[in-house]
Amino acid sequence: MVKQRCNPDMAPADAPEPFWRVTALEDMDDQQWESLCDGCGRCCLIKLEDEDTGRIHYTDVGCRLLDGETCRCRDYPGRQSQVPDCVRLTPDIVRTLTWLPPTCAYRLLREGADLPWWHPLVSGDPETVVAAGVSVRGRLSGSEQNMEPEELIERIVRWPDRTPRQAKGPPAPVARRLAGAARSRARKLP
Repeated sequence: MVKQRCNPDMAPADAPEPFWRVTALEDMDDQQWESLCDGCGRCCLIKLEDEDTGRIHYTDVGCRLLDGETCRCRDYPGRQSQVPDCVRLTPDIVRTLTWLPPTCAYRLLREGADLPWWHPLVSGDPETVVAAGVSVRGRLSGSEQNMEPEELIERIVRWPDRTPRQAKGPPAPVARRLAGAARSRARKLP
């Protein structure tokens, strides 16, 4: 994954807009597209579909390739050959998926929202995903390779389909810095 350090709310007034604010999903190059993934691991949780309602339920069980500590795929380039039902996200697919977590950058941008304060492209630090409570780190009950299919129904959880409280706004020191930067930019305007 490409690491870009860009906090758009702290940038000088004459700084260019971050790429995700000015580039449509379908116009992004591979580097931009891949950098949108915050590495939370939520999309790599095993999901179950209710056959009667079609509703998707998350479990706290990771795909067999999900590394529970890094929250990254252990074989990203070869994931689809090892896990045939792994979904490769593309702009067209992102438009149709209903199960992307509410914190997912692809979903947020599809819906016209901006990236949150904790996203690594904004914060410059991949650990803010963990600090905001968005990451699956420490929340997995196990891997699908260690569970029988009938056990999965007992592992249904709601947290992956919700935005954690601490992710909804920046921590106090960050909020103060952002407010100060906004005041500084406001003074510079003619």
